[in-house]
Amino acid sequence: MNYIRSMKFEWDESKSETCDKTLRASFPLAKPTKERFNTMKTVHMTIDPAEPAKLLTGRIDPARVDATNEKAITAQQATDEYNAMQDAAKFARRVRKRLGLSQMAFSERIDVPIETIRNWEQGKRSPTGAAKALLKVLDRSPEVALAALA
Repeated sequence: MNYIRSMKFEWDESKSETCDKTLRASFPLAKPTKERFNTMKTVHMTIDPAEPAKLLTGRIDPARVDATNEKAITAQQATDEYNAMQDAAKFARRVRKRLGLSQMAFSERIDVPIETIRNWEQGKRSPTGAAKALLKVLDRSPEVALAALA
């Protein structure tokens, strides 16, 4: 690459020995070899900002950014919010189905009105705060969470 001024590779002998001992301890039946482990190499790079032509320009399309107006930004925000609501709905539905409960049984177990469960699963509302945390706990360790709620 043309923006790199200099590169220097260093070998840290102490890390090599540590890696070798760790591997022998982890695999007691393994036979040591005379092969050297390639661990933790340090790369030093110097970039010269005085030559902007050699710097990378980034991964954006400047013409597209310049052509973007407020209407397009607002439309993208609305799309993003809709997608986030649908993701939350899929998550709530997945947690309930993994527990093998109907909407009514799930609402009774977590002490939330059934209308709220339906709104979550239909993407009309999104769980926030404590409800979102409860769904995460139910997703990761359902037995413990349901035992605590009983």
